[in-house]
Amino acid sequence: MGISKNQVKLLTSLSQKKYRLKHKLFIAEGVKVVSELLKSSFEVETLFCTNDFNKDISDEKVVRISEEDLKKISNLKTPNKVLGLFRIPHKKLSENKGLIIALDAINDPGNLGTIIRLCDWFGVDELICSKDTVDCYNQKVVQASMGSLTRISINYVDLEGYLTETKLPTFIADMDGENVYQTNLPKELVFIMGNEANGVSVAIKKLIAHKISIPRFGMTKETESLNVATATAVLLSEFRRRL
Repeated sequence: MGISKNQVKLLTSLSQKKYRLKHKLFIAEGVKVVSELLKSSFEVETLFCTNDFNKDISDEKVVRISEEDLKKISNLKTPNKVLGLFRIPHKKLSENKGLIIALDAINDPGNLGTIIRLCDWFGVDELICSKDTVDCYNQKVVQASMGSLTRISINYVDLEGYLTETKLPTFIADMDGENVYQTNLPKELVFIMGNEANGVSVAIKKLIAHKISIPRFGMTKETESLNVATATAVLLSEFRRRL
């Protein structure tokens, strides 16, 4: 059948958030990520795939294309058999319980994708994002999440309002905070992770009493800070270790 010019135009437009919101569609690529989405509750709109990709879905939603055509529409250095167009689902309401990660203005798609994977790994069901955090349906985020996007509830909110209203204890990850290994952590809480360059915003800091840090053990103590995704991994690991 091949791919049409209108389809190419649509796929190209979805690199921008405003068109993802307009069409309520996002892109996923590669056998691993697309397969995870296909077996989830996400609704597939169209699959553009080579003849050696086989999945049990309606032929009406499959467009068979050549490897050359796949390269033309792919954002991957090495396209892998399939590019999927999926519908953005309606957001689930937050249950506001258990262990929650809240993100304050995370800009890097790779960091957000990794944090989504970490939530999946450590059993965090709820990820709260400030409205200026990168879109979770950005294609780089989708790829970095490696399918974990299908298992985590992600909500974009007015973070100040959310933190004011939540009844859960709240903890900021901050260089000047108390050593996490010496801090009493409740069984239910919100961990707030800040922007890659500036950390948690001043407005959010004013709302939160508890600050925790990950101590540096290196001899020189010259390392400026940990990557936000790495810091999230350490904090989640320590939280789960205590259960």
